[in-house]
Amino acid sequence: MKFIRQKISDVVLIEPLIHSDDRGYFLESYNKLAFEQFLGQEINFVKDSESKSSRGVLRGLHYQIPPFSQAKLVRVIAGTVLDVAVDIRVGSKSYGQHVKVVLSAKNKNQLFIPRGFAHGYLVLSDEATFVYKVDNEYEPTAERTLAWNDESLRIEWGLGEALPLISDKDSKGFSLQQIIDESK
Repeated sequence: MKFIRQKISDVVLIEPLIHSDDRGYFLESYNKLAFEQFLGQEINFVKDSESKSSRGVLRGLHYQIPPFSQAKLVRVIAGTVLDVAVDIRVGSKSYGQHVKVVLSAKNKNQLFIPRGFAHGYLVLSDEATFVYKVDNEYEPTAERTLAWNDESLRIEWGLGEALPLISDKDSKGFSLQQIIDESK
């Protein structure tokens, strides 16, 4: 596995070592020891989840407030998505900045998103199956959504004039300023 820190260094792209031949391929998708040695901290994932979505679906930007914040390790096992992580750690030097990467079944890359980030993705293929590990349980009262289209984020989703397909909940996301106000 190759671990690559992103422009916000706490966010890490993980490129697997793929062993291929005429029969197919083999890869190690997770190695707790190597992962934790690279991060320099222990991460205890408690749940794996999966979602399937159609082209143009945008899920997010989701997060949970402390003490229910979640770190995530995400990947795509079918299709292609544009994956986005936004730093919402109030007081951070990179507050409001984002990292975006393309994750696909073809590149088999993963993205580690630490606690304190909002996360979402846009499906670029006809369908995509997205899987992720989290290090904290889901808590409905702590769940929040950062508005995917908050102009202060300057996220280029590549939609042009088209609008993504979003849930009712995601259409009512907070602005970056509201996150600051809520944290006070």
